[in-house]
Amino acid sequence: MTTVLITGSTAGVGRYLAGRLAERGMTVLLHGRDQGKLDKLAAETGGRPYLADLSSLAEVRDLAARVRADLAAEEAGHPEGARLDVLINNAGVGSAGGRRITTDGHELHWAVNYLAPVLLTRLLLPALGPGSRIVNEGSLGQDVIDFDDLTMERRYTGTLAYCRSKLALAAWSFDLAAELDGIAVNCVHPATYMDTAMVREAGITPWSTVEEGGDAVLRLVTDETGTGLFFDGMTRSTAHRDAYDPSVRRRLREVTDHALAAVDRP
Repeated sequence: MTTVLITGSTAGVGRYLAGRLAERGMTVLLHGRDQGKLDKLAAETGGRPYLADLSSLAEVRDLAARVRADLAAEEAGHPEGARLDVLINNAGVGSAGGRRITTDGHELHWAVNYLAPVLLTRLLLPALGPGSRIVNEGSLGQDVIDFDDLTMERRYTGTLAYCRSKLALAAWSFDLAAELDGIAVNCVHPATYMDTAMVREAGITPWSTVEEGGDAVLRLVTDETGTGLFFDGMTRSTAHRDAYDPSVRRRLREVTDHALAAVDRP
C-alpha cells in the first residue's frame, strides 16, 4: 500500500489531496497545527494525524522522528518493509502580515516555506527509496534572495519574503533531484490565487479553485513526469533564472547547511 505524508493537510490543497489520495486506497499521514482539525480529517479519511508547528525546527525534527518510528513499527508486518512512498511539502505561509522572526531566529516565510521542507525531507530520506516521490509546492512568485539579509531587517514586505522563500524552494528542489538516484523530486506552482484562506487573508480575489491546484499536485504523485522539473499547474515551465544559477545554489546550500547544522541528522 502506498504511504503519503502531506504537510499542511487540514485546509486548502492539502485537505483536498488527503481526501483524493485516501479515496485511492493510499495510507495518508496528515500533518497540521490544530489537533481538532487533524482529528476531524483523520476521521473522514482514515489517515493518521501528526501535530507540529513547522516554524520550529525542533518540532520539524520531532515530526520526522514520529513518522520514522511509526513506519519502523509497521515494518515487521510488511514483506517488503514499510516505507514512505510520497512526501508532499504543501504547508506554507502566505504574504499577509508583518515581519515575524521564529524562535530559531529565522524570518517566518524562510522558516516555514523553505527551511522546514528541507529539514523534514533530509530527516525522512532514510524512509524513502527507489520509486518514491517528493513534491514541493512552489510558486511562480519568486524573487532574488539577499543572502546578506535573510531575516529581512533592511527591506521587508510579506510578498517579497514569500517570493524569496519560493525561489529557494525551487533551487533546492533542483539540487535534490540531481543528488538522489531513483527518487523523483519536482516543484509545482499548483494554480494562481486559489480560493484558500491564505489568498483571502492577503486580500486577493481568488482566480482559480483548490481542485485545479490539487489536481496539478496529484498528477505528480500518480503519473510519471520525470524529475528535477518545475511545473505551472499541469504544464512544464521554468522557475526564476536564479534557481538555475550554480553560484546562487551554492550559496543557498551553504546558508541552509549552517541554519540546519544542529538538527538535520536522523
